[in-house]
Amino acid sequence: MVALQPAARAIPGHDMSIELRRAVALPAKLLTWLGSQGTRAAAALVVIGVAAPPLGKLLKPYVTEAIFLLLCISFMRVDVAALRGYLRRPGIVLAATAWTTLAVPLIAGMVSRAVGADRYAPDVFLALMLQAVASPMMASPSLAALMGLDATLVLITLVTSTALVPLTAPIFAYLFFGNALTLSPLGLGLKLALILAGSLLVAGIVRWSIGAAAIARHKLPIDGLNIIVLLVFVSAVMGNVAGNLFAHPARTLGLTALAFAVFFALVGATALIFRSVGRELALGLMVSQRNMGLMVAATEGVLPGTTWLYFALSQFPIYLSPQLLKPIVKRVGPAIRAADA
Repeated sequence: MVALQPAARAIPGHDMSIELRRAVALPAKLLTWLGSQGTRAAAALVVIGVAAPPLGKLLKPYVTEAIFLLLCISFMRVDVAALRGYLRRPGIVLAATAWTTLAVPLIAGMVSRAVGADRYAPDVFLALMLQAVASPMMASPSLAALMGLDATLVLITLVTSTALVPLTAPIFAYLFFGNALTLSPLGLGLKLALILAGSLLVAGIVRWSIGAAAIARHKLPIDGLNIIVLLVFVSAVMGNVAGNLFAHPARTLGLTALAFAVFFALVGATALIFRSVGRELALGLMVSQRNMGLMVAATEGVLPGTTWLYFALSQFPIYLSPQLLKPIVKRVGPAIRAADA
């Protein structure tokens, strides 16, 4: 007589781990696919932001959280070896910080006044000066990483310039606006400090928990997460573009052309100044992407409609830049990597 074997019992923990892996697999695949789209995905954000105003209205309350997450991801992915190298030779970081924090707003103010923008188009002048005195955008390291540029240099310069902006922005505002614009340097400085310190802490905990090697292995899913977080920011700030285009097409197109002109002027000037250090595209991308959002927050949102519209339209060149500059990056990228080897 053959003895009957008891039926195998399911191991609850084992089944749970299998189900958990299956639940995580699909989102991970989607993030990997999205991350592999790179510059195309960044360009698509602009289309979504303009075409879906209700989405922008829904996501607008979460802009601060999106900026925080973008910085966490940037700090988490920092190349520690490259960071140490820049700290040992801080000349390029100091020069880039001085250029973006001091020279850019000074030149912008002088040129704008020379052409009479402060008299004939005061709302546009206000928008240009807010753009000039702002620090680089907190998403710029993420966009640099998507393009294969030196995100570590961008991140370090972003941090140093952001730390100075609470001191420099009110000075330039007073020089060019007098009492027309009131900034709160203490409030802005505190907000920036909390965002930077908090994101650095979170990134440090993540790196310590899972390790730099695991972060490097999951580059594409992390890029995909970058794209999703960027969608929150872009949708929130571009929700009013379509309405303005239909209501005031000439003004909207003119401001769009101005936004592109300013963007490429900053990229070109920065590339010429830093062409000898081999990081001109990374620095040009960073300097051209100004964080007007925090400057608007510092003014408590009391801004003319044209200034708000320019702020939204200035996102076009920022998020289309990975695609627009892709041919240049492909040409100079191998030479930069060869120089680093």
